[in-house]
Amino acid sequence: MKKYLSILLALMLFLSNLPLSAIAESGSDGEDAIASDEAGEMEYPDELRVGHPTAMRGDFSIDAFGNGTADIDVRALIHGYNLVNWDQNQGIYVIDESVVVGEPLVMDDGNGNRSYFLSLQDDLYFSDGTPITAWDYAFSILLNIAPEIAQIGGKPSKAEHILGYNEYITNQTPYLSGVEVVSDRQIVITLDHEFLPYFFETGLLLCVPYPIHVIAPGCKVYDDGYGVYIGNADRTVAEPIFTAELLEKTMLDPETGYNSHPSVVSGPYVLTEYDGETARFEKNPYFKGTAEGVIPQIEKISFTLADNDTLIQQLQDGELHLVNKVVYGPTIMEGMLNGGESIQSAFYPRVGLMFLAFTCDWPTVQEKEVRQAIAWCLNRDQITQDYCGDFGVRVDGYYGIEQWEYLLVNGDVQEYPIPQNPDHPLSDEEYDAAVAAWEALNLDSLTVYTVDTDRANRLLDQAGWTLNRAGEAYRPGTDDVRCKLIDGEITALDLSLMYPAGNRIADTLQENFIDNLNKCGISLALVPTEMQDLLTSFNREAERTTDMICLASNFDVVVDPAVAFSGDTTEGHEIWNNTYSNDEELYRLALDMRKTQPGAIFEYVKKWVRFQERFNEVLPTIPIYSNIYFDFYSSMLQNYYITGHVTWSQAILDAYFGTETPEDDEFGSDEFDDDTVEFFDW
Repeated sequence: MKKYLSILLALMLFLSNLPLSAIAESGSDGEDAIASDEAGEMEYPDELRVGHPTAMRGDFSIDAFGNGTADIDVRALIHGYNLVNWDQNQGIYVIDESVVVGEPLVMDDGNGNRSYFLSLQDDLYFSDGTPITAWDYAFSILLNIAPEIAQIGGKPSKAEHILGYNEYITNQTPYLSGVEVVSDRQIVITLDHEFLPYFFETGLLLCVPYPIHVIAPGCKVYDDGYGVYIGNADRTVAEPIFTAELLEKTMLDPETGYNSHPSVVSGPYVLTEYDGETARFEKNPYFKGTAEGVIPQIEKISFTLADNDTLIQQLQDGELHLVNKVVYGPTIMEGMLNGGESIQSAFYPRVGLMFLAFTCDWPTVQEKEVRQAIAWCLNRDQITQDYCGDFGVRVDGYYGIEQWEYLLVNGDVQEYPIPQNPDHPLSDEEYDAAVAAWEALNLDSLTVYTVDTDRANRLLDQAGWTLNRAGEAYRPGTDDVRCKLIDGEITALDLSLMYPAGNRIADTLQENFIDNLNKCGISLALVPTEMQDLLTSFNREAERTTDMICLASNFDVVVDPAVAFSGDTTEGHEIWNNTYSNDEELYRLALDMRKTQPGAIFEYVKKWVRFQERFNEVLPTIPIYSNIYFDFYSSMLQNYYITGHVTWSQAILDAYFGTETPEDDEFGSDEFDDDTVEFFDW
């Protein structure tokens, strides 16, 4: 039995032994509520109040300015009509037919460039009633890659998959040739043959519309037959209007900027208020529904930071109605044991992990031997137990326990995805061989870094960290830290670790990390930092000030480590490499993984294993744990099934306030589907 499945089974057994008041999926309280509702006496809240353990930064527009999990949840509420959506049943990206009319026409030219011809539905509108057209999607692509975004402190998208991208961003051409607008309802997106094949090819069409009349007033998208570009709406005006100065005002103004106060949107809700801690939303009257035809039923929502120490009590008192992604073990136990009949719960595995990220270009941690030595000083099992209780499991690579690649490699599937040709079915021998090939894939070769200070000391000796501060031979037990002569200067292993201020992870680091480092001649100072500032540092929006950063991450549905560990130092490319890693082999393996033919699942996962093995060796980050998430919510909130959706802000569209007892409880009807996308939560 695999480790995390054992956790789930133990959890199910634990829950089955709790009184109904603790599980609160049904009971006398619900029956009484139904009776009073029928008598016309039941009153429901006029606003759904949602809490999240991670604070918002106010990056509600594009991910160029940040990618915090709470901000991503907000984006899912207010931005809609993506050209493609993730289909959890098939495990692939598919065209959203509520946005695009039928399947796109796909054609390859003589060079192998692949063009997608998409026709848009004619009933798409922004929240101010403005029709959404192909020009709005073209503007979104141009905005995300605009060099002006970098000039105001953002990270332009690395859209190297679009034909003509490199020529456009380097000013070799004034237009983006890989995007053409044929008419108000027709757009063509062409993928560069040099980027293909790409395993998640349809996912490259991801795009939501943004309103140019709000973000870039006085500007217009043009296509003169060569591709799209942004120009002045009034062509008699010679000076370009679309500038960094314009975006500084329209996007980053703290009171009115679109990044924190988007006024015109395309999703199911509109943002009505944001004060830096709490955001409020109302239904978008122009939203026609999701791809499944779902229109939100709850009129108003507020979203705010929730404290692990008080969130269960806030749920009991009615100050909150839903808390999403609780990780802290004691809080989970409090909710399960003391929640009472007024609180329901749901749990689901995480597609992400908690880790320590290195600043790999610093002289102190630039060598893999040093990073490995630090890993041998980290008691990851105990830290996981201290923070997550029985709801977390140590991980040894760049994965989460619900990541589909991990599930396949771990054998946690009913059957392997073995392609079958109806005209030429596999023989029994061929099928058995294919199953055997899948079963041979594993992560057994990954090093399990446990506490071994002797091994850590040997690695540091091998790497030449053999001096003391005076440049003499390092004497264990006498000298405080190890040093090394680098570029003619004595460099000491005086390290610093940034972590989110107030986070309980600090409680376990002294005994399970710092004390072990001290035995190896490494000192470590903990630097508590507000989450916004921590993310600014991690996202390379400010100069890095610590050797390591402690944080947690969820993966996007499409995981492309070639971006996260890019060895490309071209201007505008390296900014997505948050660890400053320069390991060429790791980057090569990441590139090889993504350049897999769509549908070649076995080949892709085999490459994924090779990437994990190299990651485990060079350790640009030290993985610590992945975990089981818990959502706690009021028993008045009906039809909330988080595990069937990517995030709470999608699951909430099906939910409503009521007192009906569900036909099936959460554990019987809501299976563990692929959950992903949120970024940086604990």
